[in-house]
Amino acid sequence: MVKKMVNRSCQKNFCFVIAAALGFVLLCFSVPDFEYITSYANAVRQSKGSDPITPGSGKSQQQDPCSGRYIYMHDLPPRFNQDLVTKCQTLRKRFNFCPYVENEGFGSNIKLNNSSEDSSESVMSGESWYATSQSILEVIFHTRMKQYECLTSNSSLASAIYAPFYPGLEVGRYLFGGFSSSVKDAGGLDFTTWLTGRPEWARMFGWDHFFVSGRITWDFRRPTYIGPNWGSNFMNLPQTNNMTMLTVDSSPYADNDFAVPYPTDFHPSNDSEVLQWQEQVRKMRRAHLFAFAGAPRYYKGSIRGELINQCKKAPRNHCKLVTCVPKNKANCNNPDVIIKAFLMSNFCLQPTGDSDTRRSTFDAILTGCIPVFFHPGSAYTQYFWHLPKNYTSYSVFIPIQGIKSGTLRVEQVLHQIPQDVVTAMREKVIQLIPRIIYARHKLKTTEDAFDIAIKGVLERIEDVRRQIQQGKDPRSRFPEKSTWKYYLTGKLEKHEWDSFFRSKQ
Repeated sequence: MVKKMVNRSCQKNFCFVIAAALGFVLLCFSVPDFEYITSYANAVRQSKGSDPITPGSGKSQQQDPCSGRYIYMHDLPPRFNQDLVTKCQTLRKRFNFCPYVENEGFGSNIKLNNSSEDSSESVMSGESWYATSQSILEVIFHTRMKQYECLTSNSSLASAIYAPFYPGLEVGRYLFGGFSSSVKDAGGLDFTTWLTGRPEWARMFGWDHFFVSGRITWDFRRPTYIGPNWGSNFMNLPQTNNMTMLTVDSSPYADNDFAVPYPTDFHPSNDSEVLQWQEQVRKMRRAHLFAFAGAPRYYKGSIRGELINQCKKAPRNHCKLVTCVPKNKANCNNPDVIIKAFLMSNFCLQPTGDSDTRRSTFDAILTGCIPVFFHPGSAYTQYFWHLPKNYTSYSVFIPIQGIKSGTLRVEQVLHQIPQDVVTAMREKVIQLIPRIIYARHKLKTTEDAFDIAIKGVLERIEDVRRQIQQGKDPRSRFPEKSTWKYYLTGKLEKHEWDSFFRSKQ
């Protein structure tokens, strides 16, 4: 009798039982293996006759302009975001960070003091310029997401789910001062615990979630051998491994970590302000061959000191140097000084520093100054969504080994570039300006950095969803990141690097 009851139960409810059992197992663990996700998806699909991880379906959805673009935004407890802004005086030790959280993260409005030399006062002194911190992107992104035209309060319709956590502001309080690892890790653990307890998490176990960080990826990837010396372990947590992470500087070894531009000080409110600035940049008289804004780095392998020396030794007016040593650091915090220096130069040097990437790269693009890179990790293997894969169209690459060995001088390399090529490269850089700025409001005729990042997130999550449905592991490495890894380990020569990127053009 019991045997008959079991058989009958299995015949009627087999798929439901399998789905429920697997669902219970999955919910007991924060981040399940890929095999569990696939089994769960298949079981529920069979039992209900529908696809639980495809948001919406049918003809009516295809007529919806937001079809495939709906995003659900978690309403996080204020301790994960708003409280950090409210308590801005605690965000940096011995530094007042409060002016940078004004205007919803864009910073205090500034007016640049321009001379008649560049005739740009009417644009640069307008309402488009703000004193914006390079590490405030998570707040800016949250501000723009609140304006996003395809937000939905129904998470079942969403193609992606945004968690407006401010991990950079949270960990920034503890990066200096000898705090323990447990203190640095507490905020990330608290956030992931809250997130994995939400019903939205169970749908794809984080694969459809994303968040943004205003700090570089290495501030959240503390290796075990370093101990409590620097950063948190937030991006090494199993709960974040499935999520899409947007950072201003990504890891070459992480498949879910994507770089987006650092914020600049230019945040226009409409298309005309963008067009006006682009036209002003085109008209600038470039008095200097190249410029560098920065300070030396006193560690083995840094070429900053050598570049500064080359700049100082260059013929008069060939190089514009903005030194950022402590006694002159105010210069590098002054948008007026940086913007003017770059506007007056044809090329802007972008060596690595505390990280491979620099905000200065985007200040250069903003001013039509052609960036000069010395390491592929400074741009080419970072900003896949925002910058052209044909890196020679908008930048110059000088191998760092040539600078270290003294066989290459920047001035000589740049002087050899024909003027017509320089003009074409500058025009390409100017065309990139909308793609690397974060506008105050959505632009009507072009996409800004926020729009492009959202598009990239949606495409990445859709690709992950498709792979899961096909029973494949969605953890697929970007080929560009693999190439960067080989370059870093010395296994890829420059001509091989050039060949790789030509194949991508």
